[in-house]
Amino acid sequence: MAQMELAGMPRRLFACTPSRLAAYEDCPRRYRMIYLDRPKPPKGPAWAHTSVGVSVHNTLRRWWEEPFERRTPARAAQLARLLWVEEGFRDAAHSASWRERAAEMVAGYVSGLDPAAEPRGVERSVAARTDALAFSGRVDRLDERDGELVVVDYKTGRRPLTDVDARSSPALALYALAAGRMLRRACRRVELHHLPTGQVAVAEHTEESIARHVRRAESVAADAVAATEALRTGADADRAFPPRPGSLCSWCDFRTLCPEGQLVGPQRQPWDALGDEPAPAGT
Repeated sequence: MAQMELAGMPRRLFACTPSRLAAYEDCPRRYRMIYLDRPKPPKGPAWAHTSVGVSVHNTLRRWWEEPFERRTPARAAQLARLLWVEEGFRDAAHSASWRERAAEMVAGYVSGLDPAAEPRGVERSVAARTDALAFSGRVDRLDERDGELVVVDYKTGRRPLTDVDARSSPALALYALAAGRMLRRACRRVELHHLPTGQVAVAEHTEESIARHVRRAESVAADAVAATEALRTGADADRAFPPRPGSLCSWCDFRTLCPEGQLVGPQRQPWDALGDEPAPAGT
């Protein structure tokens, strides 16, 4: 009788963010270290490219919080200097040089914005449920244009972006789904704003394309749930959550704990992604 009642109960939804889904898809072992291992394994040093990204995102959030008359390029540059995150750089001079680059970057970006075009949300939390997911996340900026919502995501990495990047991003598709449901507005357009170049990569989703992203996310979640259950019932951790060696291993926070990852490529310095070496995907 108890088994029949359990069988009839609603399936428990997998609570996730874009980062959680991406962590499992990139490397199950890394996922385990971030979300399951207790105590959590120590991470490596801070990354300078992450500091640049955080500084720029915080600057743009604060810029939109300013009174209309203070939304100027000069104020954006000033905020970038005030909100600068110094971790991960080679030395103080290196940090100061990148601080000025970031100030120029955000000043140039906001010079192309209409300060009166009030976003529908800045760093807006959104959430949605599907048959298998309880998804939540935070959108960098949510615009409303011609009665429809537009998801805007800021990028600060060196790699140029294309419309394919926008269309293939699971995070942007899930943001569009969640924002549209929460605010009861059509939300099909997603944009990647590449601040170093000023380029905007665009995708116009359909119900079908968003459904494909949802199915993919649910498949990743199902694999993560199955691996977690196997670990809970006594499976070997490395069999349940095997490493997935690849180009990201050189940038992994847990590289020192992963022999397979160490064999893939050399250890990166915390500031390497700002130099001549290729940056990790997604920055």
